[in-house]
Formats: sequence, C-alpha cells, structure tokens
Amino acid sequence: MFEETIDMNRIPDSVAIIMDGNGRWAKKRYLPRIAGHKRGMNVVEEITTEASDLGIKVLTLYAFSTENWKRPAGEVNYIMSLPSTFFDKFIPKLIKNNVKVQTIGDVSQLPDKTREAVSNAIEETKACTGMVLNFALNYGSRLEILNATKKIATEVKNGNLNVDDINDVVFSNNLETSGLKDPDLLIRTSGEERISNFLLWQIAYSELVFVDKLWPEYHAKDFRQTIIEFQKRKRRFGGLINK
Repeated sequence: MFEETIDMNRIPDSVAIIMDGNGRWAKKRYLPRIAGHKRGMNVVEEITTEASDLGIKVLTLYAFSTENWKRPAGEVNYIMSLPSTFFDKFIPKLIKNNVKVQTIGDVSQLPDKTREAVSNAIEETKACTGMVLNFALNYGSRLEILNATKKIATEVKNGNLNVDDINDVVFSNNLETSGLKDPDLLIRTSGEERISNFLLWQIAYSELVFVDKLWPEYHAKDFRQTIIEFQKRKRRFGGLINK
C-alpha cells in the first residue's frame, strides 16, 4: 500500500489546535476525568516535539478557555496543577529544541502556582529563537475582540488614531496574537466540529481539519497525517487559482 508522505516544502507556518476529548477518553476507560487531562499533557509534549521537528513556526494550543471555569471545581483545580508538573519536566527539552513559550488569555486570573509555572517557562525559554509554543490560557476570542475594540476606541478618543485609519492590520495589532502569524491550519480533535470561541478573527482563512480521535489518542503520526490533509487543500483566500 502506498504511504503518503509530507511535502517538507509546504509545511504550514502556524498551526492551532483545539485539544478536545480528554474527559471522554477517561470515561471510555472508566477512569476519572482528570486521568484524561494527565494523558492529554503527555500528548502536548509529543505533538510539540513533532511540530518543532517539522519546522512549524507557531503552535497555538487551546489549553483552558474562559468558559472552562464552569467545570467541576475538582477538575479545574487539577487542570490548574498541570502546568507545574508539565513545565518542570518539559522545559529542558523545550530549550534543547529552541522552543519559546508564550501565552494568550488573562493569566492574571489563574491561581498563583499556575501563574508562577507559566511565568517561569516564559522566562526560561525567552532566548529561544525556534518555534513559538503559544498556550491559550483563560482565553476567549470574543473577549479578546472586545478588548481590542476598546483599545482602538481609546486611541481614537485620545486623538492618537483616526477612524479612517482603522483597518485589519490595526485591528490585528491590537489582538493578543499581535506579532504571530495567523493559523494556516486549525485542528480540532474528538470529532466535534465547532470553533468554541477560539481565534475567531485569526482563523478567517485557516484550513479547518476535524479529527475523530480524542486528544489523548492523537499521536505524532496522526499529526503528520493531518498536515498531509492540509497539503491537499487548495487555498484561494477568496480568489481563484490559476490553472
């Protein structure tokens, strides 16, 4: 059987992932939901390493949304404990692979230990010049867009910006992802086909791939297959492809 291979000349610069299905993975195995989140962090490490090896420049992972606070307190508390464990183990590998950690979202609302672990990871990898590993933590795209609108409105009110000068570049520069390339590819695992308030502005022309596997079941070989699926797409950006 012919095995498809990745075209290394057409690797997406920026990939975003909605890591969905941790709880369902655990439930299928009669395990507590937190077991799915623990396994999910192992997959984060695997996919991050694979993405870096492939030459992807930005990997944005939807780790915790503004809506996730509605989950049971025990589950939320466990999720908030994961960054300490994850980064303690993974930072040396990130540095070795020249991967820089960043975040989007309101991290000020996270518990102190979680915020400290994230801050340390950012500080320890700040000199890295390879792939950006961008965690969306306490992130919601609608709130991000509202905040960007308020910042722009304030600039206009203060006389620093003319209304006629507001365009997509100005708006993008006021988003939390300013300086990062918009995703070429958005992946969601677990078979769900929703965006769930994630990067609504930034994914305007992203290719969307919905994968049936639950996040804890998603491995490097699956990620490579998703990249192959992306490479089969014809990206028009609203125009036509010359024949």
